[in-house]
Amino acid sequence: MPIILRLDRVMADRKMSLNELSEKVGIANVNMSKIKTGKVSAIRFSTLEAICRALDCQPGDILEYREE
Repeated sequence: MPIILRLDRVMADRKMSLNELSEKVGIANVNMSKIKTGKVSAIRFSTLEAICRALDCQPGDILEYREE
């Protein structure tokens, strides 16, 4: 897949755990884990917005496009 999720890197930079982020975003820990590991095929803009707000980052910090 040409879209790479870098959520784990941003979380590490902010020293935020998966549990803490999922609580701040308001989604289940299991779903946040799927986003973090890239095992999702879509993400809602509202979820992306909440993640960016919680981590004080831009969508481009989390998402990366890489040609196959």
